[in-house]
Amino acid sequence: MFFKDPRTFLDELPRFALAAGDVSTLADTAAFRETLLASIAGATRRIYIAALYLQQDAGGAQVLDALYAARARQPELEIAVLVDWHRAQRGLIGKDKSEGNAAWYRAEAERHPGLEVPVWGIPVQTRELFGVLHLKGFVIDDTVLYSGASLNDVYLHVGERYRYDRYHLIRSPELADSLVAFMQHALIEHPAVHRLDRAAPSTREIRGDIRLLRESLRTAAYRCAGAVADHGQLAVTPVVGVGKRNPLNRLIQKLMASSREQLTLCTPYFNLPRPLLGEIRKLLARGVQVDIIVGDKTANDFFIPPDQPFKVIGALPYLYEANLRRFAKAQQHDIESGRLNLYLWNDPGQSYHLKGIWVDRTRMLLTGNNLNPRAFSLDLENGLLLHDPQQVLATQRDAELSAILTHTRRIGHYRELEKLCDYPEPARKLLTRLNRVRADRLVSRLL
Repeated sequence: MFFKDPRTFLDELPRFALAAGDVSTLADTAAFRETLLASIAGATRRIYIAALYLQQDAGGAQVLDALYAARARQPELEIAVLVDWHRAQRGLIGKDKSEGNAAWYRAEAERHPGLEVPVWGIPVQTRELFGVLHLKGFVIDDTVLYSGASLNDVYLHVGERYRYDRYHLIRSPELADSLVAFMQHALIEHPAVHRLDRAAPSTREIRGDIRLLRESLRTAAYRCAGAVADHGQLAVTPVVGVGKRNPLNRLIQKLMASSREQLTLCTPYFNLPRPLLGEIRKLLARGVQVDIIVGDKTANDFFIPPDQPFKVIGALPYLYEANLRRFAKAQQHDIESGRLNLYLWNDPGQSYHLKGIWVDRTRMLLTGNNLNPRAFSLDLENGLLLHDPQQVLATQRDAELSAILTHTRRIGHYRELEKLCDYPEPARKLLTRLNRVRADRLVSRLL
């Protein structure tokens, strides 16, 4: 299957039929928050939420309060919140050690006796460093609200700062059922998965179960029974994967390779896996136009302003920029010819978290996958591939890309990007040490 022609591979994927009015693109972070809260308030049958984390802050509290209100209004609602097991039980990076969001979930459960909002911790690996739940998607009744965002102040634009992502509503009972079935049967029902709004076992106690969950996820897939869409109509294919050479990785590579005229790619961290870099170079050699939109290092969620105390994690944005500079230098002739457009996104004070791929105006991938080595080998990831052969979503597509490009500038020459000697001293020293022992490659794979 891996060696099958990319377009044949994509044409043979199972897919759920959609009408033009079934897909809506939300304009911004505030619209995402408002739509999510309104959808929860209007739910009649089920609410399933999958995100890396639901944070104890004002934004996270709005979501959890809305879920408890929905439960009080309709006790028969199916409600499940799925978050990463490890991320939920630690404090924020650089902050004091704490029990994390799990302590908040338990406190809220005690504050709402008789109203259950189950929060399930999903342990994708025995240690967070080696894999997390990066599954995305909010299913409310028969609608899927899909975004790479997690749930906290900046992702929901509560306050002055926001973290920019993509946001799409897809009305499809079949797609919603498929995503819910996976969350129920592949995750919630597994012995390794426990509720965090109650007392839970330690990771050590369930280590064996976690290994079994990891193994089972390698072959788990979304159910696509009844996916009978005609290849000439608008449709969607859900894909999930974990570990090397998984179905989502294969889909992403085939999708890129299928491009004949134009490819657009968004990633918050320029740290593409080697196979994807190879596909980009092949496309450029074939004359395909490639547009890559990445965040400026100052728009990275790990960026630490030079006037603040430096932490090791603050070196990452510089590492990603160094990757981008090397790539731009190697492809400078394509930049000058216009075949390659590198755009840096920067809205001062805000951060950038967009992921996704657009191919030839006929296919679009919605995903939380960062398109980096960690996503391709460690984390549990998913994506929704929209097939649009008649380009019925062209207006939405163009509007979304236009909005994304609003705060960008095109890199005309690789020298426009800073080099190692330009970086603040703490970052420069750390990256120099990493380069000396080639540890930067290991860091790139894990973070």
